[in-house]
Amino acid sequence: MAKIVVMPKLGLTMTEGTLVTWKKSEGEEVKVGEILFEVSTDKLTNEVEASDEGIVRKLLANEGDVVECLKPVAIIGGADEDISSLLNGSSEESESAEQSDTKTLKKEVEAAKGGDNLVVIGGGPGGYVAAIRAAQLGAKVTLIEKQSLGGTCLNVGCIPTKVLLHSSQLLTEIKEGNKLGIDIEGSIAIDWKRVQKRKKVVIKKLVSGVSGLLASNKVKVIKGTAKFQSKDTILVTKEDGLIEKVNFDNAIIASGSVPFIPPIEGNNLSGVVDSTGTLILENIPKSLVIIGGGVIGVEFASIFNSVGCKVTIIEMLPYILPPIDREISEMIKAKLIKDGINIYNNCKVTKIEEGADELKVSIIADKGEESINTEKVLVAVGRRPNIEGLGVENIGVKTEKGSILVNDKMETNTKGIYAIGDCNGKIMLAHVASDQGVVAAGNIMGQNIKMDYKTVPSCVYTKPEVASVGITEEQAKEKGIDYKVGKFQLAANGKSLVMNETEGVIKIITDKKYEEVLGVHILGPRATDLITEAALALRLEATLEEIITTVHAHPTVGEAMKEAALAVRKQAIHMINN
Repeated sequence: MAKIVVMPKLGLTMTEGTLVTWKKSEGEEVKVGEILFEVSTDKLTNEVEASDEGIVRKLLANEGDVVECLKPVAIIGGADEDISSLLNGSSEESESAEQSDTKTLKKEVEAAKGGDNLVVIGGGPGGYVAAIRAAQLGAKVTLIEKQSLGGTCLNVGCIPTKVLLHSSQLLTEIKEGNKLGIDIEGSIAIDWKRVQKRKKVVIKKLVSGVSGLLASNKVKVIKGTAKFQSKDTILVTKEDGLIEKVNFDNAIIASGSVPFIPPIEGNNLSGVVDSTGTLILENIPKSLVIIGGGVIGVEFASIFNSVGCKVTIIEMLPYILPPIDREISEMIKAKLIKDGINIYNNCKVTKIEEGADELKVSIIADKGEESINTEKVLVAVGRRPNIEGLGVENIGVKTEKGSILVNDKMETNTKGIYAIGDCNGKIMLAHVASDQGVVAAGNIMGQNIKMDYKTVPSCVYTKPEVASVGITEEQAKEKGIDYKVGKFQLAANGKSLVMNETEGVIKIITDKKYEEVLGVHILGPRATDLITEAALALRLEATLEEIITTVHAHPTVGEAMKEAALAVRKQAIHMINN
């Protein structure tokens, strides 16, 4: 059956391409996978392979023509096949499809927005961002927060954890100063109480900043606990017991999450803490057992190991940091062990008991039952959505396993009710919550926006840092993708050597055909900053060529990204290509 060949859309921003050279002529046979023509954009030149076999019956574009994406350029079919219907209908079909798309888009953009009276429940990184964006778009916004503005992230999550991490990592760097020609006299110690004091100062400053931003955008803030009374009314119980009634046209639920505590015997003992409790420990424990080898557990392990605490991680899976590319996971595990952290994989905690001076954690490991004595136990097995008491059942909002169900526009099944951040259970990260907030606010105010999770980066603030975006090598295999991998060791990077932080690698995964970047995984200094370049590459559907032809500053850790891209082609400059 004869088929039309179209100008391919090779990137998110591509609207047209220049047909540079035909590799096949009319009447010539073509097989699947053979190069049919070359196309260039302002970014790169690509060879377009034939996806069907047959005879090139008609070339519909000449060399040098600029053709819009998805417009016909050729017809491939049998030698004696009638292609008159395709010749007559190719342009008509394209115009019809284009007109249909335009009408659909116009209809979506002109969709009537809801009323301007918006209530946001929760003042975390999802809620306050949604409130500000909606106010910028013209909504009258009321934000309800029962505790402190900034939510978990600013008060008991991302920010305070990074304050402790920064101080503990700086301590490690000072101790290693002799390697850099710096002699330190006397003992080097950390003043935990002063570190905690600085943590509070940082939190206060950021929370104050959020408050100021809300005020400048004329967002009304009510402190209290919200509960839906109906589909247009919320009751807010304030600290003094008074109840305020708030009417709304639309509502965004941004109630966040709370630590999940598994039903382990002894989990309520005084020495057992969650992540929130760990952040406010008055003293550094002599020993700490961490149940859970995810991001939270590994970051706390890095903090307390650096300040002299004996740390043990217990993880039920055969590896730590489950979402991370397995190769990177094994590398950071080896580094943590080298630094003195004990890691048990394939282990299950059966109970926690109170001894004379310590807690005893019983586990089932590969070698059988064991017990570990420790001063403190941190339970860090994840978080769960915080929607209890909100009254979502009063307005018919559907939930599943404690999470509020939403679509890509952040809409729930109840008209006018949206849910963003941890409470919808999609991806429990502050930056995801913020972007979901922008999406929800935009849709409420008449825009048509969908959340794209393809470019969400994940970061682990250990030393060295870990960051990733896109698919892992394991996922590429599971999906049956024909892929290539390039890796560049940071031991060959000048800036890493200067900083005395050479343990690390940048790993890039692409598809074989077009070399489109599918995943980037980094272990090393500045990894959490470098990952943004990779996220942008995925967002723009960039190929290796676009990374390689981008000039990277020297000396920087970032130039290793270009080397890793070259390594996919086995053309890296500053390493031997195997």
